[in-house]
Amino acid sequence: MPPASDSTRILRLAAWIWIGYLLAMLLMDMALYLPQVQRALPQNAPLNPQLAPGLQNPPINQLPQAPQRLFPVFLNYTANLSLAVFFLAVASANWTRKKLGKFHYPVLLFIITATPILVNVFLVPRFPPGPLANAEGMALRQLPVLFVALALVAWEYRMAHIVLFSVATAIFELTLVLLRGVEFQNIYVFIFIAIVRTISFIALGIFINLLVTQLRQQRETLREANANLTHYASTLEQLTVSRERNRLARELHDTLAHSLTALSVSLETVKAYFDIDKEKTRELIDVSLESTRKGVDETRRALKSLRSSDLEDLGLGLALQRVAESAASRFKLDLELGLPSPMPSLSPDVEQAIYRVAQEAIQNITSHSGAKKFSLRLEHDHRTMLTIQDDGIGFDLSKNTSGHFGLIGMRERAVIAGGTLKVESAKGKGTKVTLEI
Repeated sequence: MPPASDSTRILRLAAWIWIGYLLAMLLMDMALYLPQVQRALPQNAPLNPQLAPGLQNPPINQLPQAPQRLFPVFLNYTANLSLAVFFLAVASANWTRKKLGKFHYPVLLFIITATPILVNVFLVPRFPPGPLANAEGMALRQLPVLFVALALVAWEYRMAHIVLFSVATAIFELTLVLLRGVEFQNIYVFIFIAIVRTISFIALGIFINLLVTQLRQQRETLREANANLTHYASTLEQLTVSRERNRLARELHDTLAHSLTALSVSLETVKAYFDIDKEKTRELIDVSLESTRKGVDETRRALKSLRSSDLEDLGLGLALQRVAESAASRFKLDLELGLPSPMPSLSPDVEQAIYRVAQEAIQNITSHSGAKKFSLRLEHDHRTMLTIQDDGIGFDLSKNTSGHFGLIGMRERAVIAGGTLKVESAKGKGTKVTLEI
């Protein structure tokens, strides 16, 4: 079934086609019937012989009978246009879609189907004599609007619904014709028209439905191809960044780390052989050695951060498992782990967001919550959801959390990945963090 926005657009288009068709038909009927009335008025001939049989010069008060012949014509277009405008209003209004819900489309479909049938059965036969006032003309008048209704059915529903619509439309019209009381010899004309139209509707409706189905399949294929292309581009970017990190790590290891190590050895030598002002010299050398060792440690930490993370080395599933089990082991916490198998195929940006949010949430648990156990679950259906919950002391969400940079960072990562972050917590009731993408 197409999205609501697509259905709204197609319903509005149907309404405007309906209105345009009625205006065009109104102009045609005015061109057809107005000359008849203009010719009849000057002749002083009775327009209805039963009113004054044999009367050659009717009274002046009988002349308005001529314009009355056009009354069914104007009544027809008034009813049709009123319902067409109502159809457009209902199709365009948001509150009607919310009010009617799943019945919004079927109700409008019934309006655009039933209106031309009702009007043509009860009003068109009252038209003045003309080429479109007989049974064939009735069928021709209502056909374009019913074609629009057929297109709406083919757009929204399946082939079985097209057959049902075609048959039900014919039965509905024939029932109204019988209720109106058509002469027995004319009923065969209506039946023949209904059969021909039903067969035509089924054939044309199936053809439209096949075209619409193929169009949607092509659009879905294009959407998937676009998503795959975005995924491949993101993966290529991640690989490029990872290779650059490893290259920088090798270069730093071969230069800065070795230089600091050499400096440390040199200072130790100076310390052993330098005997002038020994106390002061030793003090300075000790400071230098300590600074050098700290520099080496910092360099190694930088190298480690530059190298590929667990997420890039192991994948999302093992990376989440490692970070959760490591925290549980170090802080003696009970862990409940729920990861899908196999892991879903996600873009690198989404995986990075999930991993970093999990890291930050677990860091908060081990540092601030005082929890005895926590759980980590990752679920993937039509959406990806990460849930991390603990039984710690919790905190008051009503207080200002603008200074909680960990929470701010998690929310920012969620937004960048196209998702939302929800934090639930209360004093003494633990904390639950939910990331949904």
